[in-house]
Amino acid sequence: MKNSPHGLSGAPARPLAPSLSGALLAAFGLAAAVDLVSLLAGAELGHQLAKPLLMPLLAAYAATRGAPRPLTAALLLGWGGDVFLLSDADGAFLVGMGSFAAGHVCYLVLFGRRRTSPALGALYAAALLGTVVLLWPDLPAGLRVPVAGYSLLLTAMAYRASSLGLLAGLGGALFLLSDTLIATGVAEWPQLPAPDFWVMLTYIAAQYLLTAGALRAMYGERRTTV
Repeated sequence: MKNSPHGLSGAPARPLAPSLSGALLAAFGLAAAVDLVSLLAGAELGHQLAKPLLMPLLAAYAATRGAPRPLTAALLLGWGGDVFLLSDADGAFLVGMGSFAAGHVCYLVLFGRRRTSPALGALYAAALLGTVVLLWPDLPAGLRVPVAGYSLLLTAMAYRASSLGLLAGLGGALFLLSDTLIATGVAEWPQLPAPDFWVMLTYIAAQYLLTAGALRAMYGERRTTV
């Protein structure tokens, strides 16, 4: 198969057994449920055990579906960010943010040169500017520039995700929402009840929808491209 110049970037692998894919997706769903219930119940151990399993399971599922390499890399870099953000060690937040940033670069490579709506781009640009301006005074001085730079990359990924269709576009928007919730916590803004639950709910949904949208787009191109 030859990729269209506007298609997904990165060579897809040959899909493996559907039964294996189904088992991995079910395991991902179970880990997600354990993580979210643990957060609601205040069971920190459950969260500590379940969260590091999420992205490896989703990446393995994607790989069995023949996912392009940038998609698998983005998910595994998300796993790195998840693990670092579990730690309270100095600098872990920045390292975790850097891992997620590298994952967003992989997503941008995956999206390639597909067209996206200029009007949607303007909305995302306005949201980025407004969020950074509002958060800036309340962020710790050492995090202001890193958070602003990361927010630019994240917003670009969220906007470009829409080029793969509704599923991936919604995934990009939820990823932006999830990380904005984290940023408001860092800025010590008032939070929703059980704030970590909402962060993880939107994040898990985001990564799944990005994966599902990318796989759907890939299989659609396989039917139309020689």
